[in-house]
Amino acid sequence: MLHLDPEDAALFKIFSQFIWVQGGPLALILDVEDEVYTKQGITSLTLRHLEKIGLVIVDPKGYVKGKFGKHTRLFYNGKPTKIEFPNKANNYLNLGYVLLTDPGKKLVMTCGTSRNQTFYEYVTRQWFEQGLILSSIQLNTCK
Repeated sequence: MLHLDPEDAALFKIFSQFIWVQGGPLALILDVEDEVYTKQGITSLTLRHLEKIGLVIVDPKGYVKGKFGKHTRLFYNGKPTKIEFPNKANNYLNLGYVLLTDPGKKLVMTCGTSRNQTFYEYVTRQWFEQGLILSSIQLNTCK
């Protein structure tokens, strides 16, 4: 198990509010200069630090996840959002500039994430502006 000093653990806990899940945890850092990130202390400098300690990989060219069919679901803090793409196949999502490393993924799965409603709205607005159709799925948690 990865051992972090208290400052690094606190930084990663803040970073974890920007994690969605689709088959595994995905860090969605779409524009590191946007205040949705900077107000939480996530900047190019803090991302480079997380990269230096082996939790993320940063690439200014960005990353995409592809080969989606017409529909997919992504989860934010355990709540699903359904995405409908314009094409029947070979669709992709922009993941932004950061990928979690295997140790970063394990840490997210072990420690969990926190919810940031402003970030959720930011991401869904970005997807909507790309022409994706979104719907939040309400789970019945009462048994």
